[in-house]
Amino acid sequence: MAKVTIDGIEIEVADGTTILQAARQIGGEIVPPAMCYYSTLKNSGGKCRACLVKVAAGSAKDPRPMPKLVPSCITTVQDGMVVENITNPTVLETRKGVVEFLLLNHPLDCPICDQAGECDLQNFAYNHGVSKTRYEEERRTFEQHDIGDKIKLHMNRCILCYRCTYVADQLTDNRVHGVLNRGDHAEISTYIEKAIDNEFSGNMIDVCPVGALTDKTFRFKQRVWFTKPLDAHRDCPKCSGKVVLWTKGNDVLRVTARKDQYNEVKEFICNECRYDHKDMNDWVIEGPRHIERGSVISQNHYEKIDLVKLKADVERQLKFQEGKRLNEANNTPA
Repeated sequence: MAKVTIDGIEIEVADGTTILQAARQIGGEIVPPAMCYYSTLKNSGGKCRACLVKVAAGSAKDPRPMPKLVPSCITTVQDGMVVENITNPTVLETRKGVVEFLLLNHPLDCPICDQAGECDLQNFAYNHGVSKTRYEEERRTFEQHDIGDKIKLHMNRCILCYRCTYVADQLTDNRVHGVLNRGDHAEISTYIEKAIDNEFSGNMIDVCPVGALTDKTFRFKQRVWFTKPLDAHRDCPKCSGKVVLWTKGNDVLRVTARKDQYNEVKEFICNECRYDHKDMNDWVIEGPRHIERGSVISQNHYEKIDLVKLKADVERQLKFQEGKRLNEANNTPA
């Protein structure tokens, strides 16, 4: 076990735990953002640099600070390590630069993008971005492609997080797409115009943090904040059968896998559940889906409050604020 302090809060975690995973065990505002890391996909992370943090003390044995900011998603903790995230001005300033870099070639498609309202890049830019861009060059553009009968690829929106390639590698045995070319010419594409056709290909849409991969069966049908998400399940021999139904009245507009508070799928679903069962009668409805209050989707969605969870959130926030005050006091010159 190793004890690590993140923004003034100490936690003991198992050896081999990364800084990001340790922060998620604490929860709340101190969790670094992540655009490429995905807990259920092996070898993901280390590409987008959204989760950079400052290691103020490497370990109890060697308390020297690391000279540069490190990606928290692939940096393992050491006993006695001290990490600064939102309490470090350099980290916050660098994060603004990361947002600006990710938005260099990203089009302003939010008003027409199906991912709007549940887009990780939108949240990242809102929390850490700046209102203006210094970029004056012409943005790169790509043609839209159908990379399967149910998936539309908008390469203009892609941030090259590689999540979709990891899904194809780890859930199937016949990946036919990947990253072609290099530099600003790099793009996600299929080999020799092959179509992606496997039983779990729809999960590529769920793991995409932006609107680069969209569901053609849901395309332009409805804004997510006008739908009602319901937890449901069915007996499926191919997957867990646990899904979220996005409904409008009695109509099922789309079916997705369930995501946690970090927008990550823990149990992937098959294409049969995703595309072939868009009828309420095909499912056992469990109840309304819990949506975080900060999400626009939560507007006008009412659910029973978990008082125990609410109390834990308040106590964690109070503990964080106390650690933040102590950190600021220690860094204030005499």
